[in-house]
Amino acid sequence: MAKVEVDIKKLLGSGAHFGHRTSKWHPKMAEYIHSKKNGNHIIDLTKTVEKLDPALAFITETVQSGKQILFVGTKKQAKDVLKTVAEETNMPYVTERWLGGTLTNWQTISARVKHLKDLEEKMASGQLESKFNKLEVQRYQEEIDDMNITFGGIKNLHGKPGALFVVDMINEANAIKEARKINIPVVAIADTNADPSLVEFPIPANDDAIKTIQLISEYIKIAIEEGKNKQKNEKENMKEVEEEE
Repeated sequence: MAKVEVDIKKLLGSGAHFGHRTSKWHPKMAEYIHSKKNGNHIIDLTKTVEKLDPALAFITETVQSGKQILFVGTKKQAKDVLKTVAEETNMPYVTERWLGGTLTNWQTISARVKHLKDLEEKMASGQLESKFNKLEVQRYQEEIDDMNITFGGIKNLHGKPGALFVVDMINEANAIKEARKINIPVVAIADTNADPSLVEFPIPANDDAIKTIQLISEYIKIAIEEGKNKQKNEKENMKEVEEEE
């Protein structure tokens, strides 16, 4: 298992146990629901811990193998949190709008990313400024800014990611659908209105509370760092063996 200590008291303090209105529940979430209160479902946090442990272990294992984790969360409560954690761990992310084909039509998407990178390099080197007038250069800068909104988070995505980490399964249904189509495992926060069977690693928890999103994202971050450390140690051990031979 990943060396991530999941604290059920912190989950409780973050409001992770608050589900949606009982009228909006998905029957497949029944095993993760503890009770009802004031018309809302209450999530069983012991189940949250049970599901977090293998999910975090999988994240560590995936990163250790050299694969990337793609963070996906475009709702207001999630986007800043995910962008920060993704940048801190040097992982790709989508926090504005999921562009259809991001996973299933990577060839076309990567061509747009390459175009963005080329423009940025030409702008930074002064190549555009030396060839075009101020108005034209300004238009190129506007194009760069617009493209960064759409593609900025996946500029360092090296093809097919090892897994997705998703906040809000309903909101990011298209991303999950694409991942399923090409067999990319998904780790996702599953609130009481979601179908947990759509992802390999559902984490039953409140997907609306910023504190919950922050806490679970922090656990994901620790799992990623653990995977990177293990990968680094493996490389160092292999190097030592080669030198001894």
